[in-house]
Amino acid sequence: MKEPGQTSVVYNGVFTHGVDVKRRVQIPAKWRPKKPRAQFTLVLWPKYAVGKCLRVLPEERMEKLMAEIEQLPNTDPNKTVLMRIIGTRSVQVNLDKGGRICLPEDMAREADIKDKAVLAGLLTQFEIWNPERYAEIALMDSRVAADAFKILP
Repeated sequence: MKEPGQTSVVYNGVFTHGVDVKRRVQIPAKWRPKKPRAQFTLVLWPKYAVGKCLRVLPEERMEKLMAEIEQLPNTDPNKTVLMRIIGTRSVQVNLDKGGRICLPEDMAREADIKDKAVLAGLLTQFEIWNPERYAEIALMDSRVAADAFKILP
């Protein structure tokens, strides 16, 4: 949870970073939590037509997601599916002293992340993409952007 007087990080912008042989990727300085020993939750995110990416949730966003799932009715079979998929396809990672996180081998492989990664801000969280897949999803987003913005007041 956010401590009193602490400002929230806004995950905006797009960054391309190299991925080293240990599968470590640099997190932009402005996206790094200020508190020591910060953790992120990586979720292998299957929702996109162009392929999977890694959704990266800061601690407070992961807490909110768990609360949102918990609020679903127990009679909804999707609740258990979401809990199982997110529970088994996620992992907590620590930010190292160099501002990097290490991508687990199986998750990096499924998201097709090799020597380069695109980090795309989603305001309260961010995603890590294979650069070619990101180019495809960005093109798809641009095609529906006008309709998407209609939901804003």
